[in-house]
Amino acid sequence: MTRFRLTIEYDGAPFMGWQRQHHGPSVQAALEAAILATTGETVVVTGCGRTDAGVHAAGQVAHVDIARPLDAFRLTEAVNAHLRPQPVAVVACDVAASDFHARFDCIGRSYRYRIVNRRAPLVLDRGRAWRVAVPLDAAAMAAAARVLVGRHDFTTFRSVRCQSRSPVKTLDRLDVRRDGDTIVIDAAARSFLHHQVRSMVGCLRLVGEGRWSADDLEAALAARSRLALGLNAPPDGLTFVAAWYSKVSAGLTLD
Repeated sequence: MTRFRLTIEYDGAPFMGWQRQHHGPSVQAALEAAILATTGETVVVTGCGRTDAGVHAAGQVAHVDIARPLDAFRLTEAVNAHLRPQPVAVVACDVAASDFHARFDCIGRSYRYRIVNRRAPLVLDRGRAWRVAVPLDAAAMAAAARVLVGRHDFTTFRSVRCQSRSPVKTLDRLDVRRDGDTIVIDAAARSFLHHQVRSMVGCLRLVGEGRWSADDLEAALAARSRLALGLNAPPDGLTFVAAWYSKVSAGLTLD
């Protein structure tokens, strides 16, 4: 039995999310079906985290155990062939240590949210960004975002369906910058609550519009109540960017 570490890219639009679902397609199920077609084995692909319906990924990390003798290159080529035409691809594959765990060994995760701030409809970025026609003050959004950085009770920014045992998380980074018509929001933490990034982005939009101040954002955080949330951003603009592992838990075998 060989454990492989996979890095996966996908367009989340056609999927109900990462996790296998009974009521619709998922990225996890697509990968497991492709591996079954490749190896004849029924496997479980374990991701480093879940993404919601419509959320994309550029660097989702997962592991899977396979009994059939295959090298990483042949496995990647065959799985990608069986995934077509679904918008999912294994972009990297390595043999991992037998005790590597994509989720439990992960020490950090990052997300990026893109807002296209213009009146014209989206064409090239359709389904990949949130179009906001009202002019946004990115500098005010960046200043307000600092309120959320650090260790807090993020109940206000947590979905009612969140399964995390605690609403307390440490947000290491929440940066906002403008690049032409695009506002990019980068968030990093060891782990996130369900809908946390989208909820933070929605409230930052209110700040950018001038409807909220940094004090309003701080009050929403302090309320520790979902009722205090101003706005939840749609999934289209959100991408899971990367997962980090320590050198000890990176999971890769050495030649």
